[in-house]
Amino acid sequence: MPRIAFYAGSFDPVTNGHLDVVRQSVSLVDRLVVAIGIHPGKKPLFSTEERLDMVREVFAPLATKAKCELDCITFDDLTVTAAQRVGATILIRGLRDGTDLDYEMQIAGMNETMAPDVHTVFLPASPTVRPITATLVRQIAGMGGNVANFVPAAVAARLKTKFAK
Repeated sequence: MPRIAFYAGSFDPVTNGHLDVVRQSVSLVDRLVVAIGIHPGKKPLFSTEERLDMVREVFAPLATKAKCELDCITFDDLTVTAAQRVGATILIRGLRDGTDLDYEMQIAGMNETMAPDVHTVFLPASPTVRPITATLVRQIAGMGGNVANFVPAAVAARLKTKFAK
């Protein structure tokens, strides 16, 4: 039975933290589904299509190198429901610090109650990416700061273009 994992987020934009989680994930599973959550109440910086393009561009080489199948999708319902729909039995969650752990443990408990066959796997962030958040990256880029240390080069270029308008 193939090991299928589901990694959900807004990916607005893709950061080196996301890249770190995917790098770890593709070595653990046969198929990784990266899922962009669509929330009608939020106004993302990048469109859904732009985020899908970024996810594919940045994560595909890692998956290919690890011989892991990569799928990129969107969803607008519960993460655990979307994971079940694609046949995933593993939810991947990255952890930066204890605050993340406290929050993610609550979510994992709720998900386990709703879907006992779907297990959450926590992956600790590498030390160099622990402080990175997409929110901070957007703020820095929006104020003309250099985000090259926080995002892949392709994403930095997209941010520069987005904020040049």
